[in-house]
Amino acid sequence: MPLHSLLDDTFTAADELNSVDKCKSFLDPEILEQAFEYSGIATVRRRRLPLEAVMWSVIGMSLFRNEPVWNIASKLDISLPGKNKLVAPSALVQARQRLGDEAVGRVFHMLAQRTFQQEAFEQWCGLNLLAVDGVMFRAQDTQENLAEFGCERNNHGDAAYPLIRMCSLMETSSHMLLASEFDSRSVGEMTLAQRLLSSVPDNSLTLFDKGYYSLGLLHQWRQKGEQTHWMLPARKDLQYTIKHQLDENDAVVVLKSTPQARKKFDDLPEVIEARLTRYQLDGKAYRVLSSTTDTLRYPYDEVVDVYTQRWEIEVGFREMKQGLHQARLTLRSKKPEMVRQELWGLLLA
Repeated sequence: MPLHSLLDDTFTAADELNSVDKCKSFLDPEILEQAFEYSGIATVRRRRLPLEAVMWSVIGMSLFRNEPVWNIASKLDISLPGKNKLVAPSALVQARQRLGDEAVGRVFHMLAQRTFQQEAFEQWCGLNLLAVDGVMFRAQDTQENLAEFGCERNNHGDAAYPLIRMCSLMETSSHMLLASEFDSRSVGEMTLAQRLLSSVPDNSLTLFDKGYYSLGLLHQWRQKGEQTHWMLPARKDLQYTIKHQLDENDAVVVLKSTPQARKKFDDLPEVIEARLTRYQLDGKAYRVLSSTTDTLRYPYDEVVDVYTQRWEIEVGFREMKQGLHQARLTLRSKKPEMVRQELWGLLLA
């Protein structure tokens, strides 16, 4: 084998192990213990693969995407000492089943919350910049996955791979995930976005794609906490009444909700106020709608520049699917609970 290939393999292995060591440095054992207790799987029984070791194996499934699942525990050297240093495939399968998916999800949420509170991120007008968007993952083509997650069908009725829909809340400057929700493909992104509400931090601006226009959702987002703002492109057919014309390209407008929306969202008023801002970029006209109606705190020049940051969540998704998973489109797991576990492991990685 050529020398440069050997060196590439050496540095790649070193980078992977460094990634694991870096993860271990901030994945506090206290978080793991609390998650295991919360999920009802904590045990004092001494096993060859303790729960914390299985957790690292699940994370390692994304950190070592080229490795067979049964080799990951051995590669990470996380099993307890014994006569046989290798971990049997059946032992890892049973250990993953024992761990389940709830505990891994709990670890992700606890770690995300703690990290966001401890870190200082770039801000815009005193607000943390966040973004929400959806992404699809493909699961193994098994009857259990198909029944649980559903799939697309072509004109002939033939089914494709089972699909999982995910919606995430991401900090744009670091691509750190604050929260994620996923479900079968039949569950829409708007529904998943509502599940993210409990994770929205105070003093933040969340950037949405235009497909998330729902006065009920946007009103709930604004009412979630202190200064929890939103912004998204204005629809071409947007119906509004101007309340205050701030200047030629900036206005505070009144949006009227529908009876159907008020029936779905009990707290939605008949009208809400928003800011409609127009600007041009590279000769093309744009309009953004936002809750940043305080023009002194959020001046026009700042508002017209900020929405471009929404694309950072697309880059973050690419880092997961193209980077960590190396463009391998299908998840490894063959059972729904293990699919969910694998996704939480990916988010942790």
